[in-house]
This record gives sequence, structure tokens and C-alpha cells, in this order.
Amino acid sequence: MAVSHETIYLSLFVQSRGALRRELCAHLRSGRRTRRPRGRRAPQGRGKLREMVLISERPAEVEDRAVPGHWEGDLLLGSRATGIATLVERASRYTQLVALPDGYKAEPVRAALVASIGSLPARLWRSLTWDQGKEMAEHAQFTVDSGVRVYFCDPHSPWQRATNENTNGLLRQYFPKRTSLGGISQEQLDAVAAKLNGRPRKTLGWMTPAERFAQLRHDADLAA
Repeated sequence: MAVSHETIYLSLFVQSRGALRRELCAHLRSGRRTRRPRGRRAPQGRGKLREMVLISERPAEVEDRAVPGHWEGDLLLGSRATGIATLVERASRYTQLVALPDGYKAEPVRAALVASIGSLPARLWRSLTWDQGKEMAEHAQFTVDSGVRVYFCDPHSPWQRATNENTNGLLRQYFPKRTSLGGISQEQLDAVAAKLNGRPRKTLGWMTPAERFAQLRHDADLAA
């Protein structure tokens, strides 16, 4: 008999609803007390973005993480309509955090992402995978400005950006839910990103994301 990881997670969360619930949650980075099973929900009537290229059309090289420069992104939201953008490179798990002092509507998000991307060589930015949030309504102009193609996940399918979702969960240790993210500077975000990028990962053979990303960058420089 085989038991999926999802079944194990749900079992733990259900069993923790008694006296041990608070004790168990104290050991979780996310502090999350409930867990929803992965599955498709019916669309909620959100307006679709125009001219989207869906994840099903994404090149195979993105999926196997063999080629660097393919990123996943999302917003990490706080209270009072505040948020930050999170970007994670798939091959290295390297994280960049982007301040959004002008809010997270489409135009300021596009401008902030283009500026963040400009800090790295073009060969380390090949694609960006995002959900269908309205903050990416200017994705076509973003591609014109940056040269980076955007691919969109299916509705209500966060596991299609699993690397980014995991990173956002880790970030809640530093930016808890229901707290404002409006006054956080880019320097503060860079410091938090440095902590995540300096954490060894089993999936990287116990290299840190920073070490792996530096290696990929060196290899890209040699190939240029």
C-alpha cells in the first residue's frame, strides 16, 4: 500500500485539532492550523487576463530544471492592501523579493518586476510562471520591457508553482499574515532573501541557493 504525502499532511492536521493543536502548530514555519487538500475548485467568475500563454505551452526545459533562468512568482499579501512580490529561480531555489511601495496593481507590479530583473544578466532570466492574478494584467508590456515570457498557471492550481509556494510559506516566518507590508524597504527584503538563500537545501545536495545560483551564473558566463 502506498500513502501519498497529501494524505499524511491531512492526517496530521486533523489529528491536531484536539489538545495538541496549538503545540503542533508552534513547530510549523507557516503557523497554519488548517490545510486544504489539493484539488480543483470551480471558477469564481474572475475576469480573465488577455492574451495569456498557459503553463501547458511552457517549454519542457522549464519542467526538468535543467536550464537556469526560469522563475516562478507571486504576491505575498499583508493587511491594508499591502504586499511584496516574490521571485524564485527553479533550478537553484534562489529568491528575490521585490518591494511594492506603490501598491500591487498591474502597473506598479510590472515596473517593479522589470527593475528587479534588470539586476541580473539576461541569460539568467528566460521565463516567469505566475498565477492568473490581475496584478499581471500588463504581462504583455512586461515581456516587451524585459524580454521575459510569462506563462500562467491553471486557475486555482498553486502546486504548478510549487517552488514559489514553498518559499512563500517560509517567508511567513518573517512576514506573518494580517500584518502590514507597506513600510518594508527593499533593503529589509534583501536581508530576508539573503537568509533564505543562505539556508542549505537537501534538494540541492546541501548546497545553499546562493551557492547553486552562483555556480549557474558562472557556467552561464563561460557559455556566453
